Amino acid sequence: AVNALSYLVVIVVLLVIGPQLEAQERESASMGSAISMGIRFARFTPPFRSLLTLVALFAITSSVVQATLPNHTRLLGGSEATYGILLGAMGAGALVGAFLRPRIVERTQGRTVPYAITLFGAAGLTLGMAPSLAVAGGAMFAAGLFWLMALSTLRATAQLMAPGWIRGRVMSMYTLAFAGILPLGSILAGVVADQLGTDGALVIFSLGAMVIGLFSPRLGVPDLEEVETPEFSAERAVQPHAEVSLEGGPVIVLNTWKIDEEDFTEFTNVMNQVRLIRLTTGAYRWRLFRSISDPTLLTELFAVESWEEHLAQHTRIDDASAALITRARSFDRAGGPRTQHLIAIDVEHPPDLEELIATHDEMHRTDGSIPVEADQEV
Repeated sequence: AVNALSYLVVIVVLLVIGPQLEAQERESASMGSAISMGIRFARFTPPFRSLLTLVALFAITSSVVQATLPNHTRLLGGSEATYGILLGAMGAGALVGAFLRPRIVERTQGRTVPYAITLFGAAGLTLGMAPSLAVAGGAMFAAGLFWLMALSTLRATAQLMAPGWIRGRVMSMYTLAFAGILPLGSILAGVVADQLGTDGALVIFSLGAMVIGLFSPRLGVPDLEEVETPEFSAERAVQPHAEVSLEGGPVIVLNTWKIDEEDFTEFTNVMNQVRLIRLTTGAYRWRLFRSISDPTLLTELFAVESWEEHLAQHTRIDDASAALITRARSFDRAGGPRTQHLIAIDVEHPPDLEELIATHDEMHRTDGSIPVEADQEV
């Protein structure tokens, strides 16, 4: 009854705040395209990819505590009631951790995750070697506290990393990396416990968690305090007109530079960063080509699934990305890079080209992209 009542409270809160929430415009991409875009974002955003790796490793090593706790409780001479008390101690630790988190984050100076994972491993190690139920209870309390500290910080970091247009998909991958891997860790913990006992499994997995915590700074996951949420200037918030027909695709975009030979290395370094921008905002393929007849000519090629997706890609360019694209443009020595847009069309029902390019020129002028000149092909 109490549990049901708690859900009623949540429903009432949602009904109250629901009308006050601003509805965001949804993209009309198919489910498959949306999932692919989320996967590409994770793949081509190195810090987020490292974060998912860390979350998955922590899920595997932390799963041993709850997976082996029932048998370990019996090993220590406890009963079903004792198991409930130990599990409750972990919950109490998590609750205390939620209240102490701001203070702990301030004192750890941006190293909350390494400390929390390492200390969680130490708590699990203590549980595995506990000589009594009292020590086990203290270890479970500490495990809950540091478990909450690590996961809440990692989750907040993931949320801040992602721009709003893809944050839902990013957080679903975060959830999959932890909740999806956790059962696999539990199975592995059970297999090890069958061979070495619950205490042996706790010791091995907890040592693994400590190693992960100690080496986590080398994975390249930014500290929560260092994460900069992508910003989008209001003057660049150009949206396609609702009445525009967006059929047509896929789309291939070609951008050609003429650069000085001495700028080649610096240019390719910048273009490597541009590559990540293209692939995390909608492109599914990217290449940089160099002319055989004239080595100073370099052409960027990227492909997008549809014209609609390409228009959406412009709206996903944040301020930092726009500045980087503008920097890439500055390498051209022939009056500005040239751009071409090639659209695959249905030859039986070709779309209206004028409708397809509506608002497109304005987007190029406002997001740092190469301007589409009147004499260039679009």
